[in-house]
Amino acid sequence: MSFDLSVFSNKNIILAVTGGIAAYKSAILVRRLKDYGFNVRVVMTKGAQAFITPLTFQALSGNPVHSELLDPEAEAGMGHIELARWADLVLVAPASCDTLAKFAAGLADDLLSTLYLATKAPVWVAPAMNQQMWAAKPTQRNLNTLVEDGVHVIMPEAGSQACGDVGLGRMPEPEDLAEQVREYFHKAQRAIAEKFGLLAGKKVTITAGPTREAIDPVRYISNHSTGKMGFALAAACYSAGAKVTLIAGPVSLDTPNGVERKNVSSAMQMLDLSMQQLYDGCDIFIATAAVADYRVAEVSEHKIKKAGDELAVSLVKNPDIVATIAQQKQRPFMVGFAAETRNVEEYAAGKLVAKKLDMIACNDVSRADIGFASDQNAMTVFFADRYEMEKRDLEKASKQEIAQQLVEAIHDALEQQQPVV
Repeated sequence: MSFDLSVFSNKNIILAVTGGIAAYKSAILVRRLKDYGFNVRVVMTKGAQAFITPLTFQALSGNPVHSELLDPEAEAGMGHIELARWADLVLVAPASCDTLAKFAAGLADDLLSTLYLATKAPVWVAPAMNQQMWAAKPTQRNLNTLVEDGVHVIMPEAGSQACGDVGLGRMPEPEDLAEQVREYFHKAQRAIAEKFGLLAGKKVTITAGPTREAIDPVRYISNHSTGKMGFALAAACYSAGAKVTLIAGPVSLDTPNGVERKNVSSAMQMLDLSMQQLYDGCDIFIATAAVADYRVAEVSEHKIKKAGDELAVSLVKNPDIVATIAQQKQRPFMVGFAAETRNVEEYAAGKLVAKKLDMIACNDVSRADIGFASDQNAMTVFFADRYEMEKRDLEKASKQEIAQQLVEAIHDALEQQQPVV
């Protein structure tokens, strides 16, 4: 599974570290949160500084560490208010028994307890302590109070502890905590996209990558497509609120987060799955796959042995997937792609009409800087005459940026879509 790390680049996490041996895990947690793209600032209690130095967290987070309630360098000495406004989430890990008690009682005698009262951001606590301290009735009362106040409690794990005891009280692993944070923000952003995104509520099917047409059990006919453009489009459509099914030929790419992937090899397999998606409900069909025009008439059951200087292989034409879908009675909005090496715009405009598409995007794959294996692209987009929309030139950019622009073009065309005559 792949993630677009840029979607979290505007999300701010305060990681509060309190006194406990589990503070060493918090250093790893900072790194994992940064790996996901979050902005991280660290708040440390005096107890935390007895276990690990602020310099460690400053180096890992790239930001100064906050430990004093009245910071003369922050907003006229009101550093806790500045931090409280900055945060999108406050994560206390590890959360000591003392910290839980302060939160529950509403005390405000240090930076962290004051920050807790001053912030409107969600507060999560990951308690870590001796197993008997965890089980103690006052601790459990404090936890119940915090839950009633809306604090999210991440339950500790069981195992051997630094003191030699065995039981509940271990802080979860940093990777697990970071994943919970990522999933929280992902769900929040997904909910917004499904309601307000450019393709909110739409079902999108995308074909991507090459197809392989078998000659014998070890040989096949294929092309240079890597699937990068189709996968970038799948991620962009999902981010725009669509439910996305990606029908992928044989490529070495991770599935975009949230996208349903179906793997195929041959053109016939891709057509069968594409038709199934049509029957299951499809609003937009985007054909980025470089489908082989021909397949071998008779695939050899066994490996063909080398004999002589020539080998004759009979080929038959594959069905045109995008044209086949476009001819259906209940057809979706059809987007085609034209990868050409010459007369690019002329050929693309012809395919738009001949295949009865709504929109087509074309590019010159003979260019090394935007060809099949490149991470960049440049495209020209044409629309069917009934849309009365001028062609759009998408200047050279990353395939992710091009995908975003294509989603905008699809949205604009859908806004004025008319029934096909």
